[in-house]
Amino acid sequence: MKNFKKILEYIFLIIASLISIFPFLWMIISMTNKSIDVTKGSLIPGSNFVKNINSLFNSDLNFTTSLWNSAKIAIITTVLALAVSSLAGYGFEIYRSKARDRVFAILLLSMMVPFAALMVPLFKMFSTFKIAGLNTMASVIIPSISTAFLIFFFRQNTKAFPKDILEAGRIDGLNEFQIFTRIYVPIMKSTYAAGAIITFMNSWNNYMWPLIALQSPEKRTVPLIISTMGSSYTPDYGMIMTGVVIATLPTALVFFLMQKQFVAGMVGSVKG
Repeated sequence: MKNFKKILEYIFLIIASLISIFPFLWMIISMTNKSIDVTKGSLIPGSNFVKNINSLFNSDLNFTTSLWNSAKIAIITTVLALAVSSLAGYGFEIYRSKARDRVFAILLLSMMVPFAALMVPLFKMFSTFKIAGLNTMASVIIPSISTAFLIFFFRQNTKAFPKDILEAGRIDGLNEFQIFTRIYVPIMKSTYAAGAIITFMNSWNNYMWPLIALQSPEKRTVPLIISTMGSSYTPDYGMIMTGVVIATLPTALVFFLMQKQFVAGMVGSVKG
């Protein structure tokens, strides 16, 4: 009876895995086929891979430039977001005051505001800036530096942080910034890894705000380029699938390299 249950469990897991992996496998197969074969739903690898690659990188869409733009925005956003949000989460949990919980409650309420309601105010605000105004990478990066979710994420994980270590650091003569950089950051590395993966993926896949903020063709990101490919009069689906697979690789690589730290950070573990 136990063996039968295990067999059923394995069958279920295999089916669930195939369902999850199938879209990506279909994209890989499609990037080797012609556009007409993709529209037919062919599941047989073709011989059009090299042509699709050449068409993608030699087109006037500047796909290489868009990759570089997305990489710069995602990396800078991730680094700044982790620095700012971890400081905020650390402060909300470690330093107690009467107004702390009220401010944090207001911060959480901001998570309920849909981005569609913020687009017009953001557009008006950045249109008045001269240095970090519209059509600059800063206009895409700045709104993502500090998010309510990431601050909440760091605060919740900081609850498991051993507070006695902070007192020991103060007794040893460390100031608050040294305690944060020398003690808190190394111990909370799994939380930082999880936050880095979430922030990088969100920034890399961000579509709506870059579509509004980045108005020059040479500053467009990968999601905008792929959207442009699909909106043409006669879309080349083989080239589109090639672009989609290439655009998926950075986020997949980041996740697989840091998946252990991601799981540890999401469950709130603290490692020395």
